[in-house]
Amino acid sequence: MNDNEYLTGTIGNMLCKGSSLVLASIVSLQGSSPRHRGTKMIVDEQGKSYGTIGGSLLEATVINDAAIALSEKQSRLLSFDLTGDSAYSKDMICGGRAEILLDFIPATKENLDFFNNLHDAIRAGRDLFFLTVYRHSGQFVEVLGHSRLTPDGKISGNYPWPDFDLDALQCAAKGLAATTVLKLADSSVVIDPIRKTETLFCFGAGHVAMPTAHIAALAGFRVVVIDDRAEYANAERFPDADELRIVNDFNQAFNGLTIDADSYIIIVTRGHAFDRTVLAESLKTKAGYIGMISSRRKRDAIYSALTAEGVSKEALARVHSPIGIPIGGETPAEISISIVAELISERYKKKS
Repeated sequence: MNDNEYLTGTIGNMLCKGSSLVLASIVSLQGSSPRHRGTKMIVDEQGKSYGTIGGSLLEATVINDAAIALSEKQSRLLSFDLTGDSAYSKDMICGGRAEILLDFIPATKENLDFFNNLHDAIRAGRDLFFLTVYRHSGQFVEVLGHSRLTPDGKISGNYPWPDFDLDALQCAAKGLAATTVLKLADSSVVIDPIRKTETLFCFGAGHVAMPTAHIAALAGFRVVVIDDRAEYANAERFPDADELRIVNDFNQAFNGLTIDADSYIIIVTRGHAFDRTVLAESLKTKAGYIGMISSRRKRDAIYSALTAEGVSKEALARVHSPIGIPIGGETPAEISISIVAELISERYKKKS
């Protein structure tokens, strides 16, 4: 489960129970900060926080101000100087400036319906833009509504968009990769691009696959485990997997799978021949990442066999093998950490 799915699900649960909340979002950022624009955190009526915007004194200050926003039922816009010249410098030493929107969200049916629908769309793996429209005077903010915009221009939510504003919005959102604030005639809108959750296809359900699936799920990947042994690929061994697939053999392992640029493939089967089969099929896909666990000797033997079958060197250059970032580990848990570290690294390269 990624951060957006977790946070929108948490918001829905709170609103369903009749509890108002504050959604704190980094909407503007200059220089360095522990987290990026668009990072969010929830603060509830008891002062408990869900998620993080970077920790330190900045987060503690935001939580305190969120409690005030909740008591006053009033949204706020906070500015922080992290350059070292402010009173916060010794605890906020990253060297940047940030604006954080404290969006007071009352427990209304309208808000409940919106955030439940938003959560369902994120969980279904759809690309979208989350929009927050507001006016502000100094620190005090009036949130006018929230909307969901799809890449094809369809918009829904509880803010009535004028046609001229909608045109400007669609133009600004086109190709947007990071959270930005668009100034309108008499208001502003935070445009949060939310991409569908990346899927990790784990071919093999052995000792390395188990901790890899668990850590990848914690890191926000949707996890699909594929093996030809039901006694290995099961919910008891893989409680964090979103999907478990049992195949007759690995030659049919890709049947019914949708693999695109947001897909990550790792090959950790139990044998040389199975790895070769899965790798050959992987190279026919548009997967954004392909990794194979292997010694260099075994990798070279597989590459030689595939080259003899007509696979190009350019195609094989897509493969990360031996898989993972070198950390010197050798246990299944250590290997899995190195694998997921590489997956995370590749994911952020795509976003930069």
